[in-house]
Amino acid sequence: MIEIIKRTNIDFMGKRYIAFIVSGVLSLIGILGVVAIARGTANLGIDFAGGTAVQVKFDKVVTLHQVRTALESNGIKGADLQDFPSAKKVLIVLKKAGEHTSTTSAPASIDKGLSDKVIEALTKGFPDNRITVDSISEIGPKVGKRLRVDALWAVIASTVGIIIYVGWRFQLSFSLGAAVATFHDVLAVLGFFYITGLEINLILLTALLTIAGYSLTDTVVVFDRIRENMRVLLKESIDSLINRSINEVLSRTLITSMTVLLASIALFIFGGEVLHDFALAMILGVLVGTYSSVFVASPVVLLWSGNKPLMKKH
Repeated sequence: MIEIIKRTNIDFMGKRYIAFIVSGVLSLIGILGVVAIARGTANLGIDFAGGTAVQVKFDKVVTLHQVRTALESNGIKGADLQDFPSAKKVLIVLKKAGEHTSTTSAPASIDKGLSDKVIEALTKGFPDNRITVDSISEIGPKVGKRLRVDALWAVIASTVGIIIYVGWRFQLSFSLGAAVATFHDVLAVLGFFYITGLEINLILLTALLTIAGYSLTDTVVVFDRIRENMRVLLKESIDSLINRSINEVLSRTLITSMTVLLASIALFIFGGEVLHDFALAMILGVLVGTYSSVFVASPVVLLWSGNKPLMKKH
């Protein structure tokens, strides 16, 4: 492979305190997002908040404005709409439904409720445009709350697994660095979705777990080089050794990140509305994950080790 980025000699560890400030702000915003999710005050999707989702297909193309007008004229307000023009389909989402919970692909098995009111409103609003119901999903708020708790535990459990794995493969200081970097990446992306008001749903959770795995992989590459250099550069200072190791794998790190980033951007542009949020989270995750493997994980190792050698001399 052609080496696109030549050997560098950047003092990454000398900039660690600036990085700590930036990472602290990103993490704080993410923590606020976690608190908002736990309290149910964030912009949660029906997966976490509870609600009703109805997807319908029209014989003729309609606009979202026409659909919203038809719903509001029949007393249904606050609906989130998503259209699929090529398929002549519209997804209507109303959050915080009743306590009952059911999911089906046919409306016949669902008690008359909000979903039936939506269908009735569309039928009245488009008398000359035949409507076919593709699917109806209803999730009660109790189930949504349970899913929120399970989602948070899933992220925590994955991070604990990372600590155990890296601690077994390397040592405690490395496992702490990997765990902090992973938490940092998840919190940074979650915080962005929170402050921008984007919907937080199970698709975002999938992206966050994917980002955690990517961040760990990128971090382990740096840690591997640090461990290799520890065995041969016994007289070199810890911060110099870490700097050398990061510079040696910087080309590989950036090229790998660019490859994943280009794929995520393509998915964001051409993947359609359903994958839009997932692709956006992946784009942010790749950028933050690359940053954290250099400016978060390794500085934590240095901070924890202090002036002690990372590996005992034999």
